[in-house]
Amino acid sequence: MRRAAFVVAIVCLASLAAQAHTRSVSYSSWKLDAEGATVQVRIPLLQLSRLAFDPVFDTATGGPAASYLADELTLRAGDARCEPTAAPEAQSAPAGWAHFRWRVACATSGPRSVETAVLLAEAPSHLHFARVAGDGIEAHERVLIEAEPRWDFEARDDAPAGAGTTLAGYIVLGVEHIATGWDHLAFVLALLLLAGSVREVAGLVTAFTVAHSVTLALAVLGWVRPEGAAVEALIGYSIALVAAENAWLLGGRVRAVPWVTTGVTAGLACLALFGIGNVGPLVLCGLAVFVACHFGLLERVDRPARLRAAVAFAFGLVHGFGFAGILAEMALPTGRLVPALFGFNVGVELGQLAVVLVVWPALAWLARASRDGWYPLVAQGGSAAICGLGVFWFVTRVFA
Repeated sequence: MRRAAFVVAIVCLASLAAQAHTRSVSYSSWKLDAEGATVQVRIPLLQLSRLAFDPVFDTATGGPAASYLADELTLRAGDARCEPTAAPEAQSAPAGWAHFRWRVACATSGPRSVETAVLLAEAPSHLHFARVAGDGIEAHERVLIEAEPRWDFEARDDAPAGAGTTLAGYIVLGVEHIATGWDHLAFVLALLLLAGSVREVAGLVTAFTVAHSVTLALAVLGWVRPEGAAVEALIGYSIALVAAENAWLLGGRVRAVPWVTTGVTAGLACLALFGIGNVGPLVLCGLAVFVACHFGLLERVDRPARLRAAVAFAFGLVHGFGFAGILAEMALPTGRLVPALFGFNVGVELGQLAVVLVVWPALAWLARASRDGWYPLVAQGGSAAICGLGVFWFVTRVFA
């Protein structure tokens, strides 16, 4: 009972801390001309909720959310602000997003710049991706952050023009993305908890890396564009499943775990038939079959390392689509895709490798120091907490 209470406490505390895992982002596109520019802005409704805006009424044409964006996102000519000529108009947008369009006119001439204050007071880690084109300027983009909220994309008397985000900048962005992507880190940690050797760790990391690199490239190049909400929900499912598998292997392979997991997944597939949830019924049916077959295979082997590497690869494909969200939404021109994709992927791999190099030696030391065999209890408690996080993410995302 004490062990169970300890595990439940970990799950509850971890779930409460999980609510802020999502990277805060927004996007703007500026089509420049001699008089000013036409700007289009896209932002997740979840981010607008930080400002207590109503996702239905406040995001209409001329509504509070549109006015806020027009005030906080500005084009300047010299030191003068280019003013909107009319209220921002709401545009059609995918589910969970707001899209606005308006025109700004510049009363003066001078080197132009884009500046943002969108959500920086509420979420200092917010990223804004600005893209400029037109009026003799080749299309290029830049990531604006709290430390550098202004982009002088035309040369001034005292400074050269600011270039778009470089290869090194995308590498840094990839590192930051994995460092703040708690769901991706939770999945990697769940895989490492039961890894028994360096060779097994190498196999797991390689499988996960190859898989998410493939789907990251497919999504960013526009060849495959799955539904973002479904991808985020399935990332949560993958975390819960791998962590539950850990606990099942450590706890004596109780038959109830595979049956309950398969049954719940099949039940969600039935709900999806009636349009409930963000994941389609065929996907959930496929997951139910996958879970049943996977646990069935695990029951027949004594060393499940290869099967766990296969699972890391399978769910790595899903995580790749999650990694791709930022770059895919930027709609980069063809000439900018390759350096952006390469740099971002390198950054993700470096960040992931850094986590493995820190976590795995610590886990290995704990296992060696466990003379009385208490490391399995640590692995069970950690797996239970990670499973709680995965379930929390899956449920909140699938029914969002």
